[in-house]
Amino acid sequence: MTGKTHQEMLAKYAEAIVKVGLNIRAGQRLIITAAGTRGVPNQFAPLVREIAKAAYGIGANYVDAIFADEEMLRLRVQHAPKDSFGEYSKWQIQGIMDMIENGDALLSIGGSNPDLLGGLDPDVVGRMQRTHLENWSAVSEKVTTNAINWCVVAAAGEAWAHKIFPDLPLAKAQDKLWQAIFETTRIDQPDPIEAWNKHIAALRERALYLQSKQYTALHYKGPGTDFTLGLPSGHLWISAQSMAQNGVAFTANMPTEEVFTLPDRNRADGVISATFPLSYGGTLIEDFQVHFENGRIVKVTAKKGEAALQKLVDTDEGSHRLGEVALVPASSPIGKRGHLFYNTLFDENASCHIAIGRAYRFTLAGGTELNDDEFIAAGGNVSLNHVDFMIGSPQMDIDGITKDGKREPVMRQGEWAISL
Repeated sequence: MTGKTHQEMLAKYAEAIVKVGLNIRAGQRLIITAAGTRGVPNQFAPLVREIAKAAYGIGANYVDAIFADEEMLRLRVQHAPKDSFGEYSKWQIQGIMDMIENGDALLSIGGSNPDLLGGLDPDVVGRMQRTHLENWSAVSEKVTTNAINWCVVAAAGEAWAHKIFPDLPLAKAQDKLWQAIFETTRIDQPDPIEAWNKHIAALRERALYLQSKQYTALHYKGPGTDFTLGLPSGHLWISAQSMAQNGVAFTANMPTEEVFTLPDRNRADGVISATFPLSYGGTLIEDFQVHFENGRIVKVTAKKGEAALQKLVDTDEGSHRLGEVALVPASSPIGKRGHLFYNTLFDENASCHIAIGRAYRFTLAGGTELNDDEFIAAGGNVSLNHVDFMIGSPQMDIDGITKDGKREPVMRQGEWAISL
């Protein structure tokens, strides 16, 4: 691909994560969470170590890593007492919150098995997931308000690679997934940092245009979709880079191709059809539709995984409503690859998407200063969940609705209808 060894590419990836994703400052500490698959949690250790070297290289004071074996979740659902799913170990949360309160940085490395909890009792899985969300909410609140510089990236887990490329031997599937990760995060470019800076600038220009329009709603029309989504007064269109409350500009997702904001939690009407499967909590949900009335999800259907989808919606009142709307052209670098990743970090950057649940406070003017009731009154949504699912396609048209009721083309056949 580039003439460089895998280890050299890992080092370039780590440098981009540290300098672009997290934008680590001298004196900061960094905590890394990494969940492994097939009982091999340390398969991500080579990347974690390169990240540690890169972070120390620019003056980080301390780098710590929490490795987890996600297979333990499956074993728990299969074998733990059915009345034990309110139990939770809080030491990780306490450690992460300590670093957040200190203004330090947080990195999450994902590479989950999309089928980890498939075929298991959805009621038990749902109880386990709810307990996690309830306990993790303190961290989630800090992330959704951009309290610190944070980033989510991926590593080529074995089970994940096998899911994407099932016809290849495992080692070759993993190599191919690493190649895809490097390409979609611009690590294969001669100067990945400069490539990222140009990409961030282009996304910012798109977001500034949408910000200037201040549409009151978006209307989606496509196969199985006829949907109107309101946008609250004061909504902010955000692109790749954000400013954390600790004063650090960071890029939360690598890869990223989206511009996004929050919808009005009370104004969503019609039906939306998912265009990609959703991997949620180790269950794959396929061919599903979501019906809305007055902002609330009133019905879901799915050919596969419907019980898991309903459990997601029933998590709390906020999970019956939406917290994010994102626009992505179908011809994005990930969209053009022509295959699913079965991972939201990637698939959401192949397609327009919306998110069930919690809204990011920083997508509303003054939102980070509001309490829950004030945020809800302004149209924002509060929930334990934030789960993206993909709705865009080359057949999707989107109109922006102005304050005087006029319609303007925003996307046509999955592509931008806006010239900048």
